[in-house]
Amino acid sequence: MRRAVLIGVVFVSLLAASFVWAAEPIRLGIPLPLTGSEAKFGEIQKRSYEIAAEEINAKGGIRGSKLVLSFEDSQAKPDTARAIVEKLIGTNKQMIIIGEYTSSCAKAVAAVAEERKVPYLVVASAADEITQKQYKYVFRQNATNAHYADAVISFMTAVVKPQTMAILYESTNFGTSGAEDMEKQAKKLGIRIVVKERYEKGAVDFKPILSKVKAARPDVIYMVSYVMDASLLMKQIKELRIDAKLYAGGAAGFAIPEFIQNAKDASENVITATLWFHKLNYKGAREFADKYKKKYGDYPSYHGASAYSALYVMKDAFERAKSWKSEDIRAALKATNLMTAYGPVKFEDKEGYQNQNFHETFALQVLNRQHELIWPTKYASKKYVYPIPTWRERK
Repeated sequence: MRRAVLIGVVFVSLLAASFVWAAEPIRLGIPLPLTGSEAKFGEIQKRSYEIAAEEINAKGGIRGSKLVLSFEDSQAKPDTARAIVEKLIGTNKQMIIIGEYTSSCAKAVAAVAEERKVPYLVVASAADEITQKQYKYVFRQNATNAHYADAVISFMTAVVKPQTMAILYESTNFGTSGAEDMEKQAKKLGIRIVVKERYEKGAVDFKPILSKVKAARPDVIYMVSYVMDASLLMKQIKELRIDAKLYAGGAAGFAIPEFIQNAKDASENVITATLWFHKLNYKGAREFADKYKKKYGDYPSYHGASAYSALYVMKDAFERAKSWKSEDIRAALKATNLMTAYGPVKFEDKEGYQNQNFHETFALQVLNRQHELIWPTKYASKKYVYPIPTWRERK
């Protein structure tokens, strides 16, 4: 009898163990721009997803299931992104979509996800309308364009007190939305827009536009650009000796290390909006940043922190969901209230947005060839430099 009981216990134990090891992996295909002009941002996110997946799997996965990532190159093309997601949902039967970078690609993915009733977690795309369409299945973790520059505006209001502004922006969803939002904010503050110029992404000669800026002599030059354009704009501003009280970027290209590497001394004292910084005291933020830097040589930008945290948001939702059917995952995401390395994540319906995470944003300044957090001052890693020296005063 005793032997029979022992055999039964061993059998049940082996059965339980085999169930754990035989648990089907969660296969997550992620669309990203891995080639083309936005590949640098795709690379930052890809690396960050991989770090998070490695950590999650080392701690037992998600309900015992290993997380297996694959990456699909959208080349920052909306039609390609749409085709990738159609395949992930239709052929691969993927339960959730996470990823993309450009707003145009995210809008294409969001339309497919909503039509197919599969939850989509946006991690880096900022165009306001992505979460303004009454979509039930689309959730956004990062701030919208309307809030990207909150800290920059606060800094301008408290410190710079400008009367005039020039706005230069690239002709993409992100650039147009960012420029329009800044124009609205500036008008509310009584700041007169003296130049507002759109340019084609990837331009090589900004001097015709910058000549208008120089003639207008604005207090602030605000730019919404990806990294190569951001770098070239500042280099040509330096060449033309266009002085202003403030040079400010609307995040994106201004907020990653490559901006400083490319623009060199022309980047000094430039301020940019950002959604995150590696010296913030969010739980796990510094550990993630240090791990990323040790592996890749630079600290990650906010794009990486959001990607890294997105997998933890997914894990949290999957572990709370009644089942892994799309409607139950959607309900679990809607109930998210989680502190991550990226900051607090909670999806709300307000200000005309649906399923939008509202979180604090920040301002960085390039000081001694490094990004430093300067605003709000309670988070500052370094004291801001203002007034900034003229080009003639600089060494």
